Amino acid sequence: MNKYGYIKVAACIPNVNVADCNFNTERIIENMHAAAERGVEIIAFPELSITSYTCGDLFLQPTLLQQAEASLARIADESMKLSLVAIVGLPVMVGNAIYNCAAVVAQGEIVGLVPKCYTPNYSEFAEDRWFESGRTVEEAYLEGFAERGAFFSRNQLFELNGTRFGVEICEDVWTPSPPSTLQALSGAKIIFNLSASPEIVGKHDTLRHIVSQHSMRTHTGYVYVSSGFGESSADVVFAGNSFIAENGSMLAIGKRFAIDERMIVADIDVEALQNGRIRSNTYTSDYPMPEYEISKITIDTPQCEHLDRVIDAMPFVPSREWERTKRCEEIFAIQTLGLAKRLHHIHCKKAIIGISGGLDSTLALLVTANAFDRLGFDRKGIVGITMPGFGTTDRTYRNAMTLMEELGITIREISIAAACRQHFADIGLAEDDRSVTYENAQARERTQILMDVANMENGIVIGTGDMSELALGWATYNGDHMSMYGVNASVPKTLIRYMVDWYAETYGTGKIAEILHDVVATPVSPELLPADEAGNIAQKTEDLVGPYELNDFFLYNFVRLGFSPSKILYLACKAFDGRYPKAEILSRMTTFFRRFFSQQFKRSAMPDGPKVGTISLTARADWRMPSDASGAMWIKECESLKE
Repeated sequence: MNKYGYIKVAACIPNVNVADCNFNTERIIENMHAAAERGVEIIAFPELSITSYTCGDLFLQPTLLQQAEASLARIADESMKLSLVAIVGLPVMVGNAIYNCAAVVAQGEIVGLVPKCYTPNYSEFAEDRWFESGRTVEEAYLEGFAERGAFFSRNQLFELNGTRFGVEICEDVWTPSPPSTLQALSGAKIIFNLSASPEIVGKHDTLRHIVSQHSMRTHTGYVYVSSGFGESSADVVFAGNSFIAENGSMLAIGKRFAIDERMIVADIDVEALQNGRIRSNTYTSDYPMPEYEISKITIDTPQCEHLDRVIDAMPFVPSREWERTKRCEEIFAIQTLGLAKRLHHIHCKKAIIGISGGLDSTLALLVTANAFDRLGFDRKGIVGITMPGFGTTDRTYRNAMTLMEELGITIREISIAAACRQHFADIGLAEDDRSVTYENAQARERTQILMDVANMENGIVIGTGDMSELALGWATYNGDHMSMYGVNASVPKTLIRYMVDWYAETYGTGKIAEILHDVVATPVSPELLPADEAGNIAQKTEDLVGPYELNDFFLYNFVRLGFSPSKILYLACKAFDGRYPKAEILSRMTTFFRRFFSQQFKRSAMPDGPKVGTISLTARADWRMPSDASGAMWIKECESLKE
């Protein structure tokens, strides 16, 4: 495991010859060496990989059983040269019964033999013809097995340098109560499944779903490897399925129907799995638990800097277009239904919303229009107010006005310039002052207008602020921070861009699509400082608080995964390699932590709003942190990372 909690695992499908233990063992050993060169710490091979799975009645032949045992001894001897754990399959005779087993091998030792618990009785492979079930077998130490002895038990777990893992075989994971469930509840972070599952139409998708869902339910990394080319094709074909999943996400998927050998490798984040278990109040061991024998393995594994996994630079935004479209549709529907319920509950047919021509207010307006349509309300009940001030540019003003016209809502234009100048005079603020007071006074004036118009119209103010702004505290307290229902409060800025663009492509027609695309292309700005000489936006938010793609990356990895600043920096440098230098990432991350801790008081007073994803910063349900909590430890760690 590297210092950031990753352990590199592999699922390997070697070529096999049926009942040819010597050939199969050579292929296993060669792939073990190849895996070790890649820095793999644990490698798994398919079920009965030493003999092949399709031996049939040959499993009852002592010659095959003895050769399989001798082959395991060869594999164990070879493991003395390698800094990894290998898990291989073979038949093992215990007393007068034969068991389908997985052998865990490391440093010249057979650390343990785990029998298959559920032996299927399919028409093509009636395993109970040859193998006994391991469900009721007594544990035993097999003296002299493979020239060294081995512990045989279904109730055993293994630890590599402190990382606990379990093993199950093929059919076990298809059962209502897989052995790996209790293994996970007993501390196993990774489960290895040695399988030999024949291919039939549609089975691959079902299997992938089972592996993914089981890893999510158990908060584990799940490594599944199944037999491939070389197994007998007399009645069925083995396509060679292989998956490496982590808490519901697929890290690697092997190619099926390949004639060549193949190996998939991935780094499983053990720290993330543990943090997920801590956060889940349903992850409990209140079940009758077996007394597991824990076999500890200590190996000086190499520190491999290369990560065999994709570090997503935009964790809130799916990378595949169809997934992104689905995400946008779902979030938009959640926002719409949340607002519709609030309007229905208070018998309200009026909504007041400030329209700036920026991303957030645009999405909030689209949601509001959709909610009115779903409720059968007249869109004229939506009062869109544009409130030009000292920093408003022609571009955002035109976009705001055109969008409201095209959506058919009630439009009001109320300039805040005169009211703000009067307010500046009243409080003694100089005309040329450009302090935070100058900026915040404008935001509060706009909010006052919205609230008062809402009273006049017997409506509610729709909040536009997003989750990224709340994380940074980039909102004026009791200004744009406040509303009567905040539809964007748990939508991150990086995703809002895609949502507005998705709406333009899906529902936009004519000018609406044109305006929405331009809104997406407009720099993010509160427009509280005067425009430049050319009339363009002078105050760009991302110049001040950092790119939102960085801030959203920090937010996800800190709040969702619980990572430290050092690990977040490590991941960010990989995710944004070539885009931001390490020094800038560290500087922006330090700013993020300073603002996140100092601005909690704003989140503690958030209006109601719908949760749409795994992260929400509302103090009522998700993120509960005292407003005076100290961020000193996190900031100190950031400072220590400077080169």
